[in-house]
This record gives sequence, C-alpha cells and structure tokens, in this order.
Amino acid sequence: MGNTLGLAPMGALPRRSPRREEPLPNPGSFDELHRLCKDVFPAQMEGVKLVVNKVLSSHFQVAHTVHMSALGLPGYHLHAAYAGDWQLSPTEVFPTVVGDVDSSGSLNAQVLLLLAERLRAKAVFQTQQAKFLTWQFDGEYRGDDYTATLTLGNPDLIGESVIVVAHFLQSLTHRLVLGGELVYHRRPGEEGAILTLAGKYSALHWVATLNVGSGGAHASYYHRANEQVQVGVEFEANTRLQDTTFSFGYHLTLPQANMVFRGLVDSNWCVGAVLEKKMPPLPVTLALGAFLNHWRNRFHCGFSITVG
Repeated sequence: MGNTLGLAPMGALPRRSPRREEPLPNPGSFDELHRLCKDVFPAQMEGVKLVVNKVLSSHFQVAHTVHMSALGLPGYHLHAAYAGDWQLSPTEVFPTVVGDVDSSGSLNAQVLLLLAERLRAKAVFQTQQAKFLTWQFDGEYRGDDYTATLTLGNPDLIGESVIVVAHFLQSLTHRLVLGGELVYHRRPGEEGAILTLAGKYSALHWVATLNVGSGGAHASYYHRANEQVQVGVEFEANTRLQDTTFSFGYHLTLPQANMVFRGLVDSNWCVGAVLEKKMPPLPVTLALGAFLNHWRNRFHCGFSITVG
C-alpha cells in the first residue's frame, strides 16, 4: 500500500546540520583588563611641553620632548622606537624596541619579541643615571581562549631577592572572562605572596571588571553611550594603606571640530580636565589641562604642543 498522505519516508527527510558554535576569543593580557576605563580619564598635565615626532622610515621613528615646569628643572627626553616586519594586528608589531633617555642620562628601554606563533617575550630596563633600578622579563603564551603570563622582576642571585608574578585568564563565554594573579616576593628577612582574583564581563556597549584580593580591590565600569560620549567609573581600595578612592571620568569627542575633551572627578575632592585640539592640515595637536585639589588647596595646569 502506497504512502496515501504523500509524505516522504523518514530516511529521505533533509537532516538539519548541527549548529556550529563560534570558538571562544582570547581574553588578552591581564594588564589590559581595565584599559578601556582608564583611557577615558585625562592624563595629568603640569607646565609647558613641546613634542616633535619624526618618522625616519617605515620601521624607525624618533621623538624629541622638552618639558618646563615650576615644580622642577627643565628636562629633555629623546624617544626612539623600532618596529619590525611581523604585524599580528594594527597595534602589535614584532620585534619592537623602544627607548627613552633624558638629559640626566636615565634610560627606560623595552624590547618585545615574538618567539613563536603564540609565545611572546618582553624585557624592560630602567636606570637612574648609572644605577639600575628595574630589570624585568616577561613570557606570555596566548592560547585559543586563555592567556598565561610569567614575570620575573629584579632577580638578584647574590642578594637572594626576586619578584615573581603569574597571570592567567580564561574565557568562559564570549562575554565572561575569569582569572587570577599571584605575586611572590622574596628578599633577606622577608617573604610573602598575594593572590588576586579577577573577572571581566563585556556587553555590547559596556564593560565591567573586578579584581579582589588580600591586598585590596579594584573595580571599573566603562560605558560607551554613542560615538561621541564615553564614561568610566573606578573604585580602588588598598587594605595596607587603608585608603579608598572613587573616580568618575568622561570622554567627549567632537569630530567636526577636531577636538577631544576628557574630565574627571574623584572622592579626594579633585577635579580635572584636558582639552585636545588638532589643527589640520598642519600636523599639530594642542592640549590644555587644569587640575584642582580642593582638599589640599592645590592647583596646577599644563599646555603642550605636539608636532608630527
């Protein structure tokens, strides 16, 4: 007897292919958990600064900085940067060598290397005239959905002192990242470790991040209202210093006027703002900033000109 209902046999029905889940993204570096929120706040400015940038080639560029301030002697900085041929992203180029030396002979240098497709290395050196202050070595491995980092700071075999920092971040979902930080320090007569847990939740227009440990807590909230307005809120508590700070910052972009305005207000009765103005077609950027601490009755302002 035939199929009177005109239905196809079960074996002939088209099978729905299983839905492929997108792989989880890499969570990035531990040091960049609060970066979006921190970029909203204005940088401190004081005195007058002139910065001249010069691109010598596609791999090499230099910058000259002259800073004059009422709080100290005038200073000069020479900044040089070399970028290699291996570009993983618009902001990541390997190898990268960056150096900054001032008029007193103090040096800050940083070297970034890509040892393998997923393995990166970084070395940081800082001197004060002829004396070494900091030497630090980092190794970072980036998996498909996790990042592991190990940092060795100021190792001294003779003095038996060292600082070791371990970071780990894991993407649990496309929006949620969890991880932790372990800091171990050792020197003669003193040894200890601090554990910090971290979490980050990223939505379409906002990002919330929290670090909690025995040393304190650090929470931040970033919100992008539209293409012109961004706001950020930070809360920091230090158990050792018994200090708590709450800060609110905002970032306003006026593309038609080529202007960027940043401002902040915090719980220490500090208010501040920085206005940046580009001057096309000239490669010149002007910046004017002012900061006032009502509690300590301190006021300082700054002005900078960037060429190039």
